Amino acid sequence: MEQQADTLVKGAGPAGLAVAACLKKRGASCIIVDRASEVGSSWRHHYDRLHLHSDRDRSALPYLPFPAGTPRYPSREQVIGYLELYARHFELAPHFNEEVRTVRPCDRGWIATTTAGVYHSRRVVVATGYNAVPYLPQWRGQERFRGRMLHSSEYRNGESFRGQSVLVVGFGNSGGEIAIDLHEHGARVAMAVRGPVNIVPREILGVPILAISIALNHLPARLADALAAPLVRLVIGDITKLGFRKLPMGPFAQIKARTRIPLIDVGTVKLVREGHIEVLGDIREMGETDVTFDDGRLRGFDAIVAATGYSPRSDCFLEPQGDILDVKQPRPPSGGEKKSGLHYCGFIVSPTGMLRDIGIQARRVAADIARLEAITTDNAATASYRA
Repeated sequence: MEQQADTLVKGAGPAGLAVAACLKKRGASCIIVDRASEVGSSWRHHYDRLHLHSDRDRSALPYLPFPAGTPRYPSREQVIGYLELYARHFELAPHFNEEVRTVRPCDRGWIATTTAGVYHSRRVVVATGYNAVPYLPQWRGQERFRGRMLHSSEYRNGESFRGQSVLVVGFGNSGGEIAIDLHEHGARVAMAVRGPVNIVPREILGVPILAISIALNHLPARLADALAAPLVRLVIGDITKLGFRKLPMGPFAQIKARTRIPLIDVGTVKLVREGHIEVLGDIREMGETDVTFDDGRLRGFDAIVAATGYSPRSDCFLEPQGDILDVKQPRPPSGGEKKSGLHYCGFIVSPTGMLRDIGIQARRVAADIARLEAITTDNAATASYRA
């Protein structure tokens, strides 16, 4: 099967749907392909307790707010429902169960080969998401550990861990919320925190942290951090008294330098302060039933949940020169996003909210594509007139 498309969008998650809706608003057409069977597949596989850490009003995709009655911080199920509503509202019909195998340039655009056929398009938008492939480190002695070990992408809820001693490895937002969930299900919880961290509250004096981040984001990172620091300390307190090491740079500088979002606290710090969650250091070695940490402490565990993050999926996309494109970069390393017809959406990590930034990027991508389409049409008309 071969099909023609003005634009091929890879991914039917928030980024892919937003780009398609923005293109439709501009009168441009596209085809969305996704290897999953439904929109928002990554959200469907997250743990049950997950809620947006960014507030509803600043997390809606372009041209459609969350439904009335949605709480300030929507749940996983509510986000899935919103994405389904979004696809219906804009009459988007992704081609599901199609995995893209290769994307290569041709004289008039791009050729994408999927498990179902071949697409010829003038533009390609990569919207597969920054968190595509689970990352699971290897620790010394890991093969000896007899307990249950799983990545956070496999974790659903803490019911099966009730009464057990569980180590959560990693101190990102998934790790922090999974630790809370385990405690609420009756597990004894410890967290392995490898290095210095930043922790910010989800709200400060009733104001969502995202609103404050947006207001400060136009400033240099160090200045934004200096202005926010007193407010963060007022709510969070001195984290060094809880066993954490403070990162020498603030949250804005951290995101800029390391593309890592700090922990947005939704209750983890309170449980640490109350002694329900033990803070430990980096893992030195694993035994059959225990773990030794970098400070020499030894603890026994029934299970380990590795909240160690994800990496983008970049193995399908080819440069004109034939080298693999790394989608960690928001633009191709050569040729240029606009010149090549290859666009990205959803790969920029910023302090102003992933979904909010996806909406901004989607509008820009659609505007670029519409402008380039207009140029192409004008050039074709001029060539026809001269002929």
